[in-house]
Amino acid sequence: MAPSGKNVFLIGPGFIGREVLDLLLAEGYSVTTLTRRESYAKELEQSGAKTVAGNLDDSGIITQHTIASDIVIHTATADHLPSVQAVIEGVDRRARDNKKTIFIHTSGTSLLSDDSKGQYKGDKIFPDDDQDTLDALPDSASHRMIDLAILQARHRLSPNAKMAIMTPPLIYGVNPKYKRLSIQLPTLTRFAIKHGYAGHVGKGASVWSVIHVLDLARGYIALLHWLEKASADEVLKTPYIFCENGSEIAWREPVVAIGKALHAAGRIQSPETKEIPETDFVDLFDKGTAWVVASNSRSRARKLRELGWEPKEKGVLESLVEDEIPIILKETGQFNGYKGPVVSTT
Repeated sequence: MAPSGKNVFLIGPGFIGREVLDLLLAEGYSVTTLTRRESYAKELEQSGAKTVAGNLDDSGIITQHTIASDIVIHTATADHLPSVQAVIEGVDRRARDNKKTIFIHTSGTSLLSDDSKGQYKGDKIFPDDDQDTLDALPDSASHRMIDLAILQARHRLSPNAKMAIMTPPLIYGVNPKYKRLSIQLPTLTRFAIKHGYAGHVGKGASVWSVIHVLDLARGYIALLHWLEKASADEVLKTPYIFCENGSEIAWREPVVAIGKALHAAGRIQSPETKEIPETDFVDLFDKGTAWVVASNSRSRARKLRELGWEPKEKGVLESLVEDEIPIILKETGQFNGYKGPVVSTT
């Protein structure tokens, strides 16, 4: 049995969560994770985790395992309110028994994005220690409805609960052990293979901050260790935690890299990039395309750096060309756009 305070319920052992899981197990935490597939459950159990069968809509299961856990980390999606509400219910019931809980939810810096449609680089930069600016974000901002449920609960449940929202920017990178891919840049690559050209929305001039998935996973652990030690009052001052590596990319930059790599591999006739017509957005992120791969979202992770965290992995374009595109080139089957949730508005 793990020591007191070391029991973790991890929701979402996927692209981000699988990396967080490995780090938690390496540090001696006892981790129970929610998974839908029996075959994946066996793999997770072999790594040392416990598993429970279920999905994000199984609110009773999520509440039950939250009640049994000192720490809950939700990395499945930024846009599933019922699962977050189920966690909050479990934290509330623990608080009634005077039990302490740490809850880390995953949002995303689409929260900060604008409607630039790839036409210009935005001037607005959001540091995570500027609480007044973050508090002023509109309720209609992407992910905000789910975030607000946590922001309201954290005040009500403190000091028995310490809650924080990890808010990464554009995530890239691959762990060679698992070969899982992120969303935006692989989708742009698959689009290019299908349509025969590397494309960007508008001029591709809008800019996002970026983070490698392995650096992000280490960010969760740094945040967790801070939550374990910080006072409840201190935690209440810092709800949003950003995680970026100090670099930014205009959306046209990875598209140029995609064009060159696919042309070199003989998959498209020309490395030249083109503007994607709206009629083809269905093969990207449909109505959310301009927000997901053509907005500005510039963040600064001041809090994690104050905790001693620092990025270590390779840059976004290097990773895309060396690690991600080679995996995509081996894929088979028809690609018809990304169908999972990526961006939300209320």
